[in-house]
Amino acid sequence: MQRLAWILMFSVWASAAQADAPLSGDIIRDLKTQQEQLQSGAFETVAERATAQANRLAGGNVSDRWASALYHQLAASALARQEKPAQAADHLALARQTSGVGAEQAARWLREEASLRRVAGQNEQAIDLLSEWLENEQDIAALWQLVRLMAQEAQWDAAAEQLNQAVEQTQALDESQQALALAVLRHSGQSEQALGWLVEGLGPQSDRDAWQQAAGLAQQAGQPGVAAGLWEMAWQLGKLETKDDFWLLVQLHRSGGTPARAAEHVENALAKGELERDEHSLRLLATSWQQAKHVDNALSAWQTLAEYTQAAKDWRQYGQLAYAWGNEEQAEQALFQAAELGDEEASQWLANFN
Repeated sequence: MQRLAWILMFSVWASAAQADAPLSGDIIRDLKTQQEQLQSGAFETVAERATAQANRLAGGNVSDRWASALYHQLAASALARQEKPAQAADHLALARQTSGVGAEQAARWLREEASLRRVAGQNEQAIDLLSEWLENEQDIAALWQLVRLMAQEAQWDAAAEQLNQAVEQTQALDESQQALALAVLRHSGQSEQALGWLVEGLGPQSDRDAWQQAAGLAQQAGQPGVAAGLWEMAWQLGKLETKDDFWLLVQLHRSGGTPARAAEHVENALAKGELERDEHSLRLLATSWQQAKHVDNALSAWQTLAEYTQAAKDWRQYGQLAYAWGNEEQAEQALFQAAELGDEEASQWLANFN
């Protein structure tokens, strides 16, 4: 805010020097006096005096109207120094709308007004002003500012359109710009492009959040296999260590088309004592090998599960799988156990062996 106020103050004389109509000596002396008072910190006094002068001269001749616009600019500077950005912006709007003000000067005031509107939290007005400014100017800083404002207002499609131009005009995106770009692409339904950006920048030095964000984007983009691969790589690099990370790893492999890898992770964790050998882990192992259609491992895992739970339905499931995969001896033994435990469906299946 302070920086903008100084820009506004010093540009009064730059604006005056470019005037098409000459200013009277009295006006020049008064403007100089007001600037000196502004420099000394008399912000309220300057704001009141400049506002009064701007209003008094607004209906005069060409020279008076130009002076009125300059007083509005001076009032804007004083108000900005008082941390009143909305009121300061209102004065700049009046300055640039003054009859006779040249297009170049009006455009500069428009840009400054946009900055004040943004500081004041008037994002919708700032967006309109920046959009108007960019119609005739190549301003990469303003373009990124417009993208950010649109994102803040959840105007995701419009933000994505402006983002494409911003990226084309930027040689190397900094971290803030990268984060903004990813958010815009994700929310505008362009998860695949966002994922491409993320994956391209991933490496051993990337932190857990970067890997997690990439895997999440892959899921949003309908690429569960990519998500599983990213989480697997992060796991191997030691970026993931918690139990929740492990279970997500298993889940992603199961949903991403690599259930055998999920089963291997569960099996290894059981062997190392990192997982409790309970019904949940044994069932996960059995169903993962089954999903992978690894016959020997699946049948062995189902047998282990059934022996652990002694549940009729698990013996029956084991038997039905064995039968479907052509292992009739195992199937009969498993179905017999299920029938012994009162499973009527298993008893009906046993009839196939008589």
